[in-house]
Amino acid sequence: MARTARVHTGKGIAAITLEDQPVPEPGPGEALVRLTAATLNYRDLLVVNRTLPGIGREPDVVPLSCGAGEVIAVGAGVTRVKPGERVVPIFAQSWLTGTEHSDDMLGGAIDGTARQYGVFSAEGLTHTPDELGDLEAATLPCAALTSWSALTAFRATEPGDWVLAHGTGGVSIAALQLAKAMGARVAITSSSDAKLARARAFGADLTVNYRTAPDWAAAIRSELGGDRIANVIDTVGASQFADNAALLADDGQLSAIGMLGAQFSWGEDAGAVDIARIGVGNRQQHEAMTAFIVQHRIRPVVDVVYDLERIGDAYRHLESGRFFGKVALSLL
Repeated sequence: MARTARVHTGKGIAAITLEDQPVPEPGPGEALVRLTAATLNYRDLLVVNRTLPGIGREPDVVPLSCGAGEVIAVGAGVTRVKPGERVVPIFAQSWLTGTEHSDDMLGGAIDGTARQYGVFSAEGLTHTPDELGDLEAATLPCAALTSWSALTAFRATEPGDWVLAHGTGGVSIAALQLAKAMGARVAITSSSDAKLARARAFGADLTVNYRTAPDWAAAIRSELGGDRIANVIDTVGASQFADNAALLADDGQLSAIGMLGAQFSWGEDAGAVDIARIGVGNRQQHEAMTAFIVQHRIRPVVDVVYDLERIGDAYRHLESGRFFGKVALSLL
């Protein structure tokens, strides 16, 4: 039997249930994966609370879009992976190349990774390099790939560029690590001096506490002197659009990613601002990012790990904001 979590979409964290399901068998083109690790994203809160209607299958779904494990068996016609190989399922299972994403997104439209065994499209799996543990690999499909897309897909990040990332969650810390490896300079905002100290330990060049410096944009502008921001990793959204836009260089990019402030920046009147609407990424991008991470010896940041039986506590930890990098689950 396989221990499996289930979110009852829109019913809240208290309604998450755990059940035992038979271990599934892979069909043609599929692979059975023994999942060992998973990580949470802000998107998972949107599904469980139905904050953004339409992204979570109703009435229920196996949650989480990020995980890692080992192939146990494969179905007919599978050549991409074989039993014994360590793998990561990609976020959108059929989005292999190109700019048009597929709708089969884990933990939303289809069952995700908060389970011990899962059947996935073999084409929707990528290999985990020996240099990364499963918990580290499980940070990659959503948060890290979103950052990678923001830094590479529209405007290539160049050495010496200034990148601004808001907060110290999974997307922002991945952006910090990736951008520094690209030779960029990185500014980070947070309401916690302790988190900002950790960000500096990971290479942040400029940190601003927006609680003690409410006009954080002015503080950043003062520290930059005559420099401007080349890329804003916008996880907050429309509430900070004007301040972010005012900090951008003429050829800068506002990478519209999140809605921590309740509304995306996607619909803002851009004017002269180059808004890149970031929607995670495809398998080809995931593999390029993974190779870059290995080449530059980046170790993704997992802040806290819960057992699957405590998935509700993991969600509450995510909801609290009291973490740095990623909140994870052990599925062992």
